[in-house]
Parts: sequence; C-alpha cells; structure tokens
Amino acid sequence: MILGLLLAMFAGALVSLQNIFNSKVNEHTGSWSTTTLVLGMGFIASLVMGLIVEGKNMFTLQHMQPWYWISGMIGVGVVICLVQATRLLGATYAISIVLTSQLGFALLWDSLGWLGLAKVPFTLNQFIGVVVIVGGILVFKLGGGREPQKSAEPRKQRQALHTD
Repeated sequence: MILGLLLAMFAGALVSLQNIFNSKVNEHTGSWSTTTLVLGMGFIASLVMGLIVEGKNMFTLQHMQPWYWISGMIGVGVVICLVQATRLLGATYAISIVLTSQLGFALLWDSLGWLGLAKVPFTLNQFIGVVVIVGGILVFKLGGGREPQKSAEPRKQRQALHTD
C-alpha cells in the first residue's frame, strides 16, 4: 500500500510538472503542435522503455476489449484541454479543477461499475470528501491575493515586434 501511495504522489507531481512544461511549449507554438510534441515524445519514450523492459511481449495484447485502444486518443483531449485551461486559469487553479473533476468522475464510474470496474458502493464519506475539495478550490479562487493569469499572446506579439 505504501508503494501505491508513493507512486500516486509521484504521478501527481509528474502531471503538474508536465502541465507546466506543456504551457511553456504552448507559449512558443500552437496547441496542436504542443500536443503532437508531447504525445510524440511520450510515444518514443514508451516504445523504447517497453522494448527494454518487456521486449517482444510488449506487443502481445490478449483478451483486451478493442474499445480500450482509444485511450491514446483520450490523451490528445487531456493535453489540449490542460494546455488551454492552464493558459486561461493558471497552473494551480487549472490542476485543482482537473483533479477534482478526475476524482468526481472516478467516484461516479466506480459507483456505477462502468468501464469494467468493480462496482463500489457510493458513501456519504466519499460525497463529503468531494464537497470538501470543491470547497477548497472555491476558497483558493475566491480568497483573493492573486492576479489573474495573463495570456502568452501579447508576449508573442511583443517578441515579434522586437525581432522585425
């Protein structure tokens, strides 16, 4: 269990770090270029590591529903939406909303037993947990003390003027 907790915490750190990197790439290029770069580099890294760790067994896909294969396409939506949300809201606010949405939908899918998940009963404690997180986001956003995130577009225009 401890290993699972550590891996989940590490994954959260990596998602936040990737989101910051992606938004910086997006400042210099478009959203689709950013998505192509991010997912393309991820494909290369996954392919190389998979071949090193699993070898040819990496391509043995037995007993898998064909619709599970669309998860890579879902990643395109994740990157595009996160890049734009970060640009418009800032990293902390965007990630807090993403994580809350992720938790809420995971709770929904677990409770309904969708997508091949074992059905987990919905409890009052789970509901309260989500409400507390949403309350935290509202306190964060409405608490003030932070200037709104500025778009990278004016910076690009200023850079273009200085390079001409």
